Amino acid sequence: MIKVALLSRWHVHADDYARDIKEINDLSIEMVWDEEVERGEGWANELNVPFEKDLQAVLSNPDIDAVVVNTPTNMHKEVIIAAAKHKKHIFTEKVLAFTVRDCEEIFAAVEEAGVELMVSLPRLTDNNFLYAEKSINEGWIGKLTMVRCRFAHNGGVAPEGQANGWLPARFYDKEQAGGGAMMDLGAHPIYLTNRLAGKAAGVYARLHKEGNTTVDDNSALLVDYESGALGIIETSFVSNGSPFQLEVYGTEGTLLISDDKIQINSANVESKALTEVLPSLPMPMVQWVDSIKTGATPTITKEDVLKLTAINEAAIISHEEGRRIEL
Repeated sequence: MIKVALLSRWHVHADDYARDIKEINDLSIEMVWDEEVERGEGWANELNVPFEKDLQAVLSNPDIDAVVVNTPTNMHKEVIIAAAKHKKHIFTEKVLAFTVRDCEEIFAAVEEAGVELMVSLPRLTDNNFLYAEKSINEGWIGKLTMVRCRFAHNGGVAPEGQANGWLPARFYDKEQAGGGAMMDLGAHPIYLTNRLAGKAAGVYARLHKEGNTTVDDNSALLVDYESGALGIIETSFVSNGSPFQLEVYGTEGTLLISDDKIQINSANVESKALTEVLPSLPMPMVQWVDSIKTGATPTITKEDVLKLTAINEAAIISHEEGRRIEL
């Protein structure tokens, strides 16, 4: 049994990870810490486990094998490196850090400690994304020319009579979150497009503020890839009813994904709606457990994490300076 401490309920996915742990036989929640004591105590009571207000006491506890980090993103580097130095395995929410340099320092500490780090990039395991990879790898679309990916929700839209939408106000705190819609929700289209198109050569970004916020809530990127493909990445906190969309275009075909509907139009295979269900890969937390217990190599890689942060870092500079940033 891998005994886990939950470190912060800051991120909206913290509760999801707690539920995931309860569904995995090899994991158990033993303790909660939170940078906000009242929030942490309430969560610990809900989970019926102890609350510890001293992070050092959690990390030095020999009964804790691993931690799940859902702190504000600006705390990731400090907390994760400290956990690694105490030989704790680490599962964390994306993004890992605000800069590639900080990510590299985190990975160096993790590798020196010999512990397993998993950054949750869950859509790399979805069967619809595996169709997109298959369409390229098996030549259905010919040479890849363009990828368009959109992921948006209405978390920033306030219902009538209310000041805020369902997304917590802390997600608009630039110091804690590092950015807005593109940094958080846009991470999914970024890492998916990166995986399909390869290494990025340049980024042009428009990080727009639809509402009265300090960070972007409605944004788009144009990414040039060394492969010659273009990436169009869209995200928003102020888009109601927008499906997840992934479009893969090539010289001989097109694959269109809208939520779970997949259509292939190709000169190389019979054009049709794809109804065969490809087996999804294990979710990030399951892969993390397997890597701890058996040494299995996860399909979500260090390269995926670094390339995601590289795009985010360049996007902020591009928007601020109004120009394309070369990578």
